[in-house]
Amino acid sequence: MALLEISPRFESWRSRGAGRKRKLSLFEEVEEKKLLGTVNLVRNPYTKTPYSERYFEILEKRKTLPVWQQKDRFIDILTQNQIMIVIGDTGSGKTTQIPQFVVEAGYATDRKLVACTQPRRVAATSVSRRVADEMDVKIGAEVGYSIRFEDCCGPKTILKYLTDGMLLKEATSDPLLERYNVIILDEAHERTLATDVLFGLLQTTCTHLKESRPDLKLVVMSATLESEKFQGYFSGAPVMRVPGRLYPVDIFYTEFPEKNYFEAALRTVVQIHACEPPGDILLFLTGEEEIEDACMKIRNEIRNFGDHVGPVKVLPLYSSLPPSVQHKIFESAPPPEKEGGPPGRKIVVSTNIAETSLTIDGIVYVVDPGFSKQKLYNPRTRQESLLVCPISKAGAEQRAGRAGRTQPGKCFRIYTLESFRDHLPSQTLPEILRSNLASVVLTLKKVGIDDLVHFDFMDPPAPETLMRALELLNYLGAIDDDGNLTEMGMLMSEFPLDPQMSKMLVVSPKFNCSNEILSITAMLSVPNCFLRPKEARKAADEAKARFAHVDGDHLTLLNVYHAYKENGEDPSWCCENYLNIRALQSAVNVRSQLARIMNRHNLKMCSTQFTSPQYYPDIRKAIVTGYFMQVAHREQSGRYLTVKDNQMVHLHPSTCLDHKPQWVLYGELVLGSTECSSIRMVTDVKEEWLIDIASHYYDMSNFPQCEARRALVRAYQKREREIHKLAPEGKLESRISLAQGKGLRYIELGFAAKEADRRVQFSALLRIFTSYSEFLQATAFYLRASRSSMSPTASGIILPEAISRNNEMNSGHRQHQGSYYQMRYTRGYITEQRNEFGTVFILLSRVCAVSVLLLSVSVLLLSVCSWRWNVERVLFSAML
Repeated sequence: MALLEISPRFESWRSRGAGRKRKLSLFEEVEEKKLLGTVNLVRNPYTKTPYSERYFEILEKRKTLPVWQQKDRFIDILTQNQIMIVIGDTGSGKTTQIPQFVVEAGYATDRKLVACTQPRRVAATSVSRRVADEMDVKIGAEVGYSIRFEDCCGPKTILKYLTDGMLLKEATSDPLLERYNVIILDEAHERTLATDVLFGLLQTTCTHLKESRPDLKLVVMSATLESEKFQGYFSGAPVMRVPGRLYPVDIFYTEFPEKNYFEAALRTVVQIHACEPPGDILLFLTGEEEIEDACMKIRNEIRNFGDHVGPVKVLPLYSSLPPSVQHKIFESAPPPEKEGGPPGRKIVVSTNIAETSLTIDGIVYVVDPGFSKQKLYNPRTRQESLLVCPISKAGAEQRAGRAGRTQPGKCFRIYTLESFRDHLPSQTLPEILRSNLASVVLTLKKVGIDDLVHFDFMDPPAPETLMRALELLNYLGAIDDDGNLTEMGMLMSEFPLDPQMSKMLVVSPKFNCSNEILSITAMLSVPNCFLRPKEARKAADEAKARFAHVDGDHLTLLNVYHAYKENGEDPSWCCENYLNIRALQSAVNVRSQLARIMNRHNLKMCSTQFTSPQYYPDIRKAIVTGYFMQVAHREQSGRYLTVKDNQMVHLHPSTCLDHKPQWVLYGELVLGSTECSSIRMVTDVKEEWLIDIASHYYDMSNFPQCEARRALVRAYQKREREIHKLAPEGKLESRISLAQGKGLRYIELGFAAKEADRRVQFSALLRIFTSYSEFLQATAFYLRASRSSMSPTASGIILPEAISRNNEMNSGHRQHQGSYYQMRYTRGYITEQRNEFGTVFILLSRVCAVSVLLLSVSVLLLSVCSWRWNVERVLFSAML
């Protein structure tokens, strides 16, 4: 019999009545294989090679999943509708199987892909590897994944798993997502920031722009979803429900509230291992530090039992773990230590990423303390914090659903039934309602969405949050005063970073330190590189002190990166110095990715000579360009006040600063247990840099009264004196250049001249500057210089084309003749105020001032004389 080459996609051809010879379906392939008794007779249509034995083993397991029975129904609904909603309980197999159903139905054709989004990186990588095994292909070939700073796809890729943030990033360059035929938004109930934005973009594409992409299909999948709300949002899209877990799960609550959920959860895990039948355990905790601490304590506690209990394999799971460590959770439990002894058990300690994104076979027992970490943003204080919060009822059901996959399971909730009923919210608050939206606004601007107020959000964010985001982007120069995206904003949107870090990278070549800023950005984009184990805290602190820089934490990270590279990326060196080798390896990878983006946009890679005294100051100035809004000033009391918000803060204990600078720049504001918050990732900055680099933000006209304002006023006055001292009677170009370099602004001055002479002077300035804002700033300074005796027409040659450009620029301003003008430059605008008879008024004012001064002196002299006469009279009387 000839070798068979069968593709599941042929099923769809048969159903469409193409008139071709009938092909075998996937089920018939398996039957044919059994009849022939060899796997070599069935070839993989993707690789053109015979299927492996493992493929058929996995296929038997796939056929037992609940979603497998819904395959034909799913394909029918997808064929008839452009948008559909799939609600499948935890463990139904929807994440791995439905994307394969779509590929088998023939939608991955014409070099267009099928995309399946995940809210977390660990889910995108692990699920894609699992699907690659099920399809019997190599990861990175027909099945790939794309996460932040890592793209594992190739020219053969037809099924792509990616984070929702990466798909949103692709939408900035391709708003219609022409690369994809079908987009699957998985875990939609988590309502991440990127997922909500994708809802709006894809809903608009599939409904309002249906003529542009009639072939695009959207599948929204979730385990616990508000189906009516989603149906209404997606214009009545059909809903398909899939049953979930295969076995029942018993749920147990505590009789009384626990004082310490962490200790109670650990006791529960140990008791399960000692008393319950075989089965793996899944414990949910809130963060990396808590998870690592729990793993160590569980190992120690179970070790004390000796041979009375079986061996355990305790495995952590959180997003910052490398893929090789994350995939250990799919390994089998350890065997008994001796024949006939108690069986081993696998214990997985995870964050909430194991709620829905991952399914771990063998889990029978779930321990749920009822907490998770959530990001919260306060737009009034610009404070973004990661806080431990109670989970929702939907999240609790998701956690319980992790058990019961292979046998009846149990879920132990470390809270009371009353707490579950009365205190837990029904659904988790969408991230878009509790996050800083600066990155989202920049992305929407790049896509072309200008009307943010009327953008079709499923849950519109607070107007104050949107205003804060627009304000930040405007100050950073990403959008202009009309809300339009600038060239700077276009460049910033190319980087998968926060706007502040993107701005810092883009402008770093101007400070000749782009290599160093690139390294600092990479270190800021990975988890904390410093380890501080409880048993060796003193040694870890001493090791950190060896890398500490006197000017702050950003330069300390730069020292760590340089030392890591100089030591050949040696893991043993990292261990000796208590450094996180995984974080440093990720930083190297992130830096290379960012360097490629910079090279693609012709951003110069440069560095100042290390021996130069400007090496570190230039780096700190470049950091100020991105984080000038996150500055605190030390008050006389010793506490710090954040600029403009006047929020009392103190330096975080983890900072490397051994002194208290007058001005500090911070990367993160941490909500403390006391009423005073702390600032982390701190660097010493100078007030002169703030007014030179960000004078548009440090505007004294709307700056609150405080010690910081008085210090800035003194800095402005000092800068003005420096300019006049350095170039008192110099050439026009040198004085303008000096003012431009120092960033002098807010100049009030008087200038009386004829209109023609003023136009001549403006035309000379136009020969030097090309942008309107630079022209206005230089004009204001030149008018100041015109107080000297030099002739107004001595500034340069009259250029007709320059005068024409000047007229175009000033078309919105009124033309005045003669008299006295006051010009003020503030945030790119010039307002002119006409004062009739201004010169006469000034002369009269000066005369009055002199008269008052003379009168005051006369009164003072008379007082002195009177006092002296009285003293002499008293003395004379005493002598008599």
